[in-house]
Amino acid sequence: MIGLRPDLAVIAQHVAPGSKVLDVGCGDGALMLALRDKRGCDARGLEIDPANVAECVAAGLSVIQGDADTDLAFYPDGAVDYAILSQTLQTTMRPRLVLDELLRIGLKAFVSFPNFAHWRVRLSLLWGGRMPVTRQLPVAWYETPNIHFSSIDDFRALVREMDVKVEDAWFLSGNQRRSAAAANLRAEHAIFLLSK
Repeated sequence: MIGLRPDLAVIAQHVAPGSKVLDVGCGDGALMLALRDKRGCDARGLEIDPANVAECVAAGLSVIQGDADTDLAFYPDGAVDYAILSQTLQTTMRPRLVLDELLRIGLKAFVSFPNFAHWRVRLSLLWGGRMPVTRQLPVAWYETPNIHFSSIDDFRALVREMDVKVEDAWFLSGNQRRSAAAANLRAEHAIFLLSK
């Protein structure tokens, strides 16, 4: 969808019209607005940043302030068709627990995250010996909210270990889709559609 960050556009295109959605770490609400206005979804959000919550509420969105690490436990089982976690998993204290909660709350879950094994990241470490600053990771290591640096292959291993079904996956560099075969090296970020 036009105007959305590439991973959010992929998610918006694949959420069934009229669905109930929980967007965890919804940021400024851009995805929720698209889902509500273009797909007719009942979209609700959970966001840790009070300024983002205020912006969402001002736009007429149903968003509460909360933390994915602690507050997902308050949502009932099967409460939504889709639980969405976009570019947030790497900022959580306990990613595996957050994934469990997403798949308990939603019948399906979309998860997108930056790929820390992308070739530019590897090259930056190899040649410069320092943590990279890239288009997808635009801040220095001491300013980043990311606390769990993982790759696409790390995520694939985790969902296998959790016995989670991968229904679909998209691998992107900017707006361009990459093949699954070389995704761990060539993709800047990934989007997975999961179910139990």
